[in-house]
Amino acid sequence: MAAPTTFHQLMAGEVHRQIANHIIDRNGSCMPFISPVDVQLDSDEKTMIQPDVVIVCDSHKIVRRNIIGAPDFVLEVVSPGTKRRDYIVKLAKYERAKVREYWIVDPYTKKVLVYFLEGEGEITIYPIDARIPVQIFGGELVLDFGRIAQWAERDWDERE
Repeated sequence: MAAPTTFHQLMAGEVHRQIANHIIDRNGSCMPFISPVDVQLDSDEKTMIQPDVVIVCDSHKIVRRNIIGAPDFVLEVVSPGTKRRDYIVKLAKYERAKVREYWIVDPYTKKVLVYFLEGEGEITIYPIDARIPVQIFGGELVLDFGRIAQWAERDWDERE
């Protein structure tokens, strides 16, 4: 699979930066990761995935090589070739594995879908320029998508 685009990495990196700053500023115990990091959702190595951004709050799930078990939070940035996988396939995998919160950032539709998978499960759809609370932190962390919205408006040159 080809490396993610610079546009994709800017978005994932900005989200990771905001999450990491929040955790560090509060001396939190959760750990944020940015792709590439292998996540083995269960004992079946066929479920090895590399989400764009993850947060793991159970340190026992983090080993030197990868993360074993469901992260608490997963965010995927949609690319033209990953839309079906992000919206359908990965959502089902994350729900089965008991990921608590799953976000899909879609710069093409300019929306962020937030699936809170605990309890009854909820979905909230935000515009891409929103300030969005992270449920696993009780809304204490609010991610600001303003910069990402600006990047989504930019005319990215498709030269190779």
